[in-house]
Amino acid sequence: MDQVLLITGGSRGIGAATALLAARRGFAVAVNYASNSLAADEVVRAIRDQGGRAMSVQADVGDEAQVIAMFEKVDAKFGRLGALVNNAGVVDVQARVDGMSVARLERMLRINVIGSFVCAREAVRRMSTKQGGSGGAVVNLSSAAARLGSPGQYVDYAASKGAIESFTVGLAKEVADEGIRVNAVRPGLIDTEIHASGGMPDRAFQLASTVPMKRTGSAQEVANAIVWLLTEEASYVTGAFLDVTGGR
Repeated sequence: MDQVLLITGGSRGIGAATALLAARRGFAVAVNYASNSLAADEVVRAIRDQGGRAMSVQADVGDEAQVIAMFEKVDAKFGRLGALVNNAGVVDVQARVDGMSVARLERMLRINVIGSFVCAREAVRRMSTKQGGSGGAVVNLSSAAARLGSPGQYVDYAASKGAIESFTVGLAKEVADEGIRVNAVRPGLIDTEIHASGGMPDRAFQLASTVPMKRTGSAQEVANAIVWLLTEEASYVTGAFLDVTGGR
């Protein structure tokens, strides 16, 4: 039976590329989306067209009840979860810290940090060999911003990804003897739609000259790293961070 994978924020960008690649590698893929059902359905259709198994499932990862309902839908459709990619996340318009509202900060942390915690909690409850599971793998999406800080633009986003990195280290150690591997991928300047939602659709290209490789990365290049960490090819890798940054 195919290993079951849930990808949060799987309807576009890195999430969609990961869903398509994972399906080709034999995973049954649950594609989560917050609001764009058409985009999620398109990813599912593409997977099915290539002979894979997929479903779309709506949930705002910042809402605990919706997350729980999402996992239950995946259970009902595909059976016990074997892999999770915590990819869903948001940015906001560029701002300095002294211009950030509490509402902005709470939204950022609720979706990017608490959402990843709750999704991982539900995944561990299904994967842990101490809870009747067969093990599994979790990949969290961090960002080069966690190292760079994103001053003058997205310090709140960078801080949320810094939290994801601490979370990755702690959870990896916590469940290592329960058959679960937990790793993180740090994308750099990747050509995806997330920059537009921050009000800077050309940001990746504007900063490409700051990258040692002198170009932006693609969603596919990040997906390659994520899917490798999910597979048995990375069977002795946990608590690790894989930079996909072109050297930045």
